[in-house]
Amino acid sequence: MAITAAFCTSAKGEFFGGTHAAADSYKIALYTSTATLDATTTAYSATNEVVGAGYTATGTGLTGFTVTTSGVTAILDFTTDPSWTSATITARGALIYNSTKANKAVAVLDFTTDKTSTNGTFTVVFPAPDSTNGLLRIA
Repeated sequence: MAITAAFCTSAKGEFFGGTHAAADSYKIALYTSTATLDATTTAYSATNEVVGAGYTATGTGLTGFTVTTSGVTAILDFTTDPSWTSATITARGALIYNSTKANKAVAVLDFTTDKTSTNGTFTVVFPAPDSTNGLLRIA
């Protein structure tokens, strides 16, 4: 079992085919180290999702769907970093998915190590939306 950061392969084709759009509702769900998430993930699943105070199954909504370009790279970003307040949880990674379109997977985030909050705010900090670090990039 492992979590490997990826722009999900199915999502790449779905973006080109017009399945995903800025007007859709996107969510981010947190997962434990026992989850298996990678480029082959196609949809949200509750299997090995984080459980704990301050966290609700299916995660939280993402806001600020924004697409920019830098040179030859297109970058997809969400302008607000998602957070859970008064949370007592441990997460190893996350899944961004489109809840409007049958919970189709978009991207897997790997936190590299377990991240924990104890009755505090758990925040996923998205990288700067540039051609080198952006959340999702197509070059």
